[in-house]
Amino acid sequence: MNKQKKFNQICENIKSIKIQGAREIAKAGLQAYQLIPTKKSKQKLLSLRPTEPMLGKTLEIADKISYKELLKKLDRNQETINKQILKLIKNNQVIFTHCHSSTVINALINAKNKSKSFEVYNTETRPLYQGRKTTKELKKAGIKTTMFADSAVSIALTKSQKTKDVDLVLLGADAILKKGVINKVGSGMFSQIANLNQIPVYIVADSWKYSHKKIEFEKRNIKEIWKNAPEKTNIKNFAFELINKKHIKRIISELGNLSYNEFLKRVKKD
Repeated sequence: MNKQKKFNQICENIKSIKIQGAREIAKAGLQAYQLIPTKKSKQKLLSLRPTEPMLGKTLEIADKISYKELLKKLDRNQETINKQILKLIKNNQVIFTHCHSSTVINALINAKNKSKSFEVYNTETRPLYQGRKTTKELKKAGIKTTMFADSAVSIALTKSQKTKDVDLVLLGADAILKKGVINKVGSGMFSQIANLNQIPVYIVADSWKYSHKKIEFEKRNIKEIWKNAPEKTNIKNFAFELINKKHIKRIISELGNLSYNEFLKRVKKD
C-alpha cells in the first residue's frame, strides 16, 4: 500500500470510529501525518474529529517528535494516572463508567492487577455501542462488569431494582475546557444524576486534552441512529456534550489528583 492510500485508510478509520479514543486518535494521526507531512495533511486530520484537542496538540509538535517518543510520553502519563486511581479505589467498590476510555480502562486493569477487588457498571453507549468494547476489555482482565442500557442509568446510579450502591464515577474526556469537560453524549446527564445522589465524579484524562480554544461539538451521520428512517424524519445525532465543572469532583491526570481549578492553574503553567 502506498503512502497516500495508507494515509487515506487511517483517515477513514478515524472518521468512522474504527479508531476511537483521544489517545488512539492522536497516535494514528501522527502516523498518518508522518506519511505525508504537509499542512494540507494536518488540516485533513484535524477536520476528522473536531472535538479532539489531543490530536491537535500532537500535530502541533509532529515535526519535532517521533512516533516512539509520543508512545513513551503517553505511557509515562498513563503510569502516573494508574497510581492515582490505585489510591482512589477501595476494595468492594462499584465504579460506574460510560462509553470507552482507554485511559480509564488501563487504570482499572492496573488496579485489578494490583489486587484491588471491585466491579464496574457501564453503559452500552448508543448508537455505536462503544460500551461493548469496554465490557469486553474489562471482562478479559477478570473485572466483574454489568452493562446497562443508556436509558437505565438512573437505575444503575440510585440503587433501585436490586442494583448496588455506586461509589464513584470515572469518565474519560475528549476535551477539557475552562467551564467543563466535553465527553460522549450522556456524560453530562449521568454526572448530574450522580451529583444528585452524592456520588463523586472523577475525570480521568491526559492533560493534553485541555484546550483554551472554542471546541466544536461533533454531530455525526443520522444513519448511525436510524439507517432506513422514513423520509423527512428529523433526527439529531449529537456525539458529545458538556459536563459542567460543578458536577466534577476532581480531575486525575499526569499532573495529579486535582480539583478543577487546581488543574486549570497547573495546565496553564505547563
